[in-house]
Formats: sequence, structure tokens, C-alpha cells
Amino acid sequence: MPELHLLSPRGFKAGAAAAGIKSKPAPDVAILACDVLASAAAVFTTNKVFAAPIKIGREHVASGKLRGIVVNSGNANACTGRRGEADARKMCQLTAREMGCDATQILPSSTGIIGHHLPMEKVQSGIAQAAKKLGNSPSHARQFSDAILTTDLRRKAAATRFRFRGEWITIAGVCKGSGMIGPRLAPHATMLAYLTTDAKIPIAQLRKILAGTAEVSFNAVTIDDQTSTNDTAVVLASGLGAAVDSQASIKSFTAAMKEVCQTLAFKIAEDGEGATKVVEIKVRGAKTQADANLIARAIANSPLVKCAMNGNDPNWGRIFVAAGLSGAAFDADRAELSLQNSTVFKSGRPMPFNAPAVSRSLAAKKVVVDLNCRLGKSSVTVWTCDLSKDYVTINADYHT
Repeated sequence: MPELHLLSPRGFKAGAAAAGIKSKPAPDVAILACDVLASAAAVFTTNKVFAAPIKIGREHVASGKLRGIVVNSGNANACTGRRGEADARKMCQLTAREMGCDATQILPSSTGIIGHHLPMEKVQSGIAQAAKKLGNSPSHARQFSDAILTTDLRRKAAATRFRFRGEWITIAGVCKGSGMIGPRLAPHATMLAYLTTDAKIPIAQLRKILAGTAEVSFNAVTIDDQTSTNDTAVVLASGLGAAVDSQASIKSFTAAMKEVCQTLAFKIAEDGEGATKVVEIKVRGAKTQADANLIARAIANSPLVKCAMNGNDPNWGRIFVAAGLSGAAFDADRAELSLQNSTVFKSGRPMPFNAPAVSRSLAAKKVVVDLNCRLGKSSVTVWTCDLSKDYVTINADYHT
């Protein structure tokens, strides 16, 4: 079976171009196009300061139907006022003209530096070039992935396929994100995720599945807990494959969507700015789901915990401090904590452990912190990364 990619689902093409928006020569404008009017769902940043393409994107996806997406990197088009909104609409108009559709059927996205107007001559040229390069090969998928990157060090892609009623349904996606990552996406460096599927699925069901999946994937990853002005996750369903119209098919589709989105979320943590490892925070036995989320994110976002992880230091006290300050119900006398499967604290007292051995285990590319609160039945998993000197360097030099 050929390797799956963003354009493997039936009905999709992509094109990208280097328009000169980024400071170095690289693809920075891209189009993701569907051959037909696709069912669409999206979730966006909950930051009260949101970029112009977020405002326009919310308007355009409200109908539940889109023909495509246009995205630029190198400039966020955020905090740019009415001109920024006009530029985002212009991006849609230019793309729609190339695709022969209505501008309201295009969703715009931008990522990069905040507070700068888009260089629209370059954007216009990039859109025209990208439209001429539309195709559905693995190379086209890679070029689209490259065009959305900013401080990312690598592409992030995932795909899966399952069989239903004798017909394959494919779900694929790409994303970007390395810094300024603490997504709080809701219908309730920036995280952008674009998903495609050939499933024939009702719009209301697609919205429900995306919202639920985002909560346990993109909302469960944090690099620095900074919710960007531009965070977006959108899925387009061409409807050229099997119908998702029964409980069994909905269950299979949801599981496949979760698999793709969680893989992408993990890759964001893996590529965190300056990261040397992924830290997976598992919180179990919390009193409520809200408490589980509060505790996990408090641990994941603690600079002291993240620095300890960078130094392979089994300083478990920092984890308990973060949990106790989270605002959630927490009782150290009942909790149990393990680092890389080594129990370091249980029932109110520290446990003897081989500190040098645990330190060596923390040098792995993936570290698991497992905290059992023993107060209830709620659990959550959150992904983050360690905090290195490189993170400070990258963000100190990002603009200047």
C-alpha cells in the first residue's frame, strides 16, 4: 500500500510557492483545494486577541461548506486592524478566482510575526504560483507542509485508513507548531492543523467529532502555555468515499480522527522550541475531569519541572508543588508518583529509589510522569517538552 499523506483522501490537491514573505527563501504561501464543495468544520483560538484570518475564517466556515484553504507563513496578520481584515478577505478572493468558486468558500490562515501588515503584492504572486502547481502527489503534500512552517525544525504529518462497508475511508493531516503553543481551541509560533478525509459525513457530526478530538489532542499539548492569536484546526470532508451514517461508522471515524490528531499533537511537543525530549504527563484518579486538566497543565507548564526534565533531574518535589498550586483538589498524603515507571512517592512519603538510574532513564527521548491522585476516577494525558537554553535563545532573537 502506498504511503498515506495529506492528499491521499479522494478529491484533494495542494500547491505551494516561495513568495518572499519569510526572511529566508522557502515556501510561504500554499493552497489546499478540494475538487468538490466539501463539508467543513473548524475550531479556533479562544484568545481575545485574534488575528484577522480567524475572524474571516469563522465567518466562512459557518456554512459548513468550503472549497479550500489558503495559508501564508512569515506574517501572522494579527493586530493589523481593518486593513488586516481586508487583506485576509483579499487572500480568499484571489484564491477563489484561481479555483473558480466563491470567496466565502475559502478559509484563510496566517502564521508568523504579529503586528505587521501582509505584503500583499508578494501574497498575490504566491497565490497565483501556488494555484498553478496544484497536484495530489506526496511531493505536493510535502510542499504544503513546508509552506506552513515558521520556527519548526521538521514537517508534521499523520494519516490513517480504515475499511467500512467494503470501502476505504482515509483521514490525513498536517500541522505546524513549535513555540507559542498552549492551544485552547473551541467552537466553545501558532498551532495550525489541516485535516482531509474522503468520508461522506453530516456537517453537524463532523463538527462534534472535531471538537471532541481537539480536546484530547491539540488542547492537550503545551510548550509554553501561550495561546496564539492564530490557532486553527480545520477538517475538510470531500464526501467521495463511504458514508459515516451509523453508530459503528461514527465510532470508527472518531477513533481514526483521534489517532491522526494525537499523533500530530505529539509531534508538536517533540518539535518544541529547543526541546530535547517529549514529556508525557499522565494524571489519574483526579476528583473531576477539570481537576485532572488543571493538575496536568500545571505540571506541564511549570518552568521548574521543565528545567528539571532538561537536566534529567528526578526532583519530584517540583511536580508536587505544581500540582498543589494548580487550584485543583489534591492531597499529597493520598497521591502516588512515578517517573519512567519508578515509584518515587506513595501515600504521603517518599519512596527509596536509585537516583542515578532514574536520572539516566530521564535522558530518554520520551519521559513519562505518572501521577495518581487517588481522589476519583478522572484522568488526562498532556504532552509537553523540556525547557532548554535554546528555547530562550530562539525567542530572544525571534523578531530582531
